[in-house]
Amino acid sequence: MKVALVHYWLVGMRGGEKVLEALCDLYPDADIFTLVCDVDAISEKIRRHRITTSFLQKIGGVRHYQKMLPLMPYALESFDLTGYELIISVEAGPAKGIIPGPGATHICYCNSPMRYIWDLYPQYRASVGPLARAVMSLTAPSLRQWDVTTSARVDHFIANSAYVARRIERYYRRSAHVVHPPVDLPRFRAAAQVDDYYLCAGQITPYKKVDLAVEACTRLGRRLVVIGSGATPALRRLAGPTVEFLGPVDDATMVHHFSHCKALLYPGIEDFGIVPLEVMASGRPVIAFAQGGALETIVEGRTGLFFDDQSVGGLMEAIERFEAEWEPVMPEVLQAHARGFDTGVFKARMAELIGLLVNASPQMVD
Repeated sequence: MKVALVHYWLVGMRGGEKVLEALCDLYPDADIFTLVCDVDAISEKIRRHRITTSFLQKIGGVRHYQKMLPLMPYALESFDLTGYELIISVEAGPAKGIIPGPGATHICYCNSPMRYIWDLYPQYRASVGPLARAVMSLTAPSLRQWDVTTSARVDHFIANSAYVARRIERYYRRSAHVVHPPVDLPRFRAAAQVDDYYLCAGQITPYKKVDLAVEACTRLGRRLVVIGSGATPALRRLAGPTVEFLGPVDDATMVHHFSHCKALLYPGIEDFGIVPLEVMASGRPVIAFAQGGALETIVEGRTGLFFDDQSVGGLMEAIERFEAEWEPVMPEVLQAHARGFDTGVFKARMAELIGLLVNASPQMVD
């Protein structure tokens, strides 16, 4: 069976690229199609495949691909996928908009419908300059129409969480199977001794609400370590002397902090959220806002606790409740829970489900 893997862009190794890596294991002879590719920023496993890029690679490349969103539909539709029997698109952007060949089965593994034109559009629009804001206002309606229209080109959706499946239903009026994404857990270990600080980790963007953690820990006088790029001057101004910004760190430093923190603070709404599972694989609990993918990965009172008020006060109350009420859990308990989301589990579930979908009509499965 001739297989094509379609990925929105390949400019780093984050969650979507880890999904692609696992699919490369399942389909070692598959060809990869992507809008732009930085070969130095991707893994050897992905580089081993034949990679076809779009015309955006030549006119803007990896430096300016985000500015070319209005051109992405044209770039995706320019790919010739004739002859491929199975097409798997990995979607957190417009990847599903390819035109499949006659007789092909197109399965979309959806990490998220495009946040910047749907539920997070107001936040993204407010975060850019006047010119970009005007361009977004002009192009967003047509991109939404194209996004909905191209959902009909997908035979089967697989969502990375039940939360994303509900968003697929809301925006595309399509049902979706759920397979949680792969988490590379073996590199994480529990520490013999825990230090007295909380942790935030991951790329810092407005919807992750890192500002709530910074202000809450500043007001409470609790030590907070923030790992990840994107800390703005405004965010740094919120921070008191107990808050430390490390910026991007190497893997060894990240692994160290995951296992030595008192707990991970997770105040945003994520489609799924891999960092909490990596922290649990390191034997540490999570304090999370009770919405989004966190509800599918964290067990209240066993691997962490939730708070319902997404505000500085709500997180402060949760931290104080954690310190007063949390009964220490053996690291092995948190690690055992995290192993249910390991890469091997993902590959086994995907292989089984894709086999069923390829051999069944959409009417029989959906």
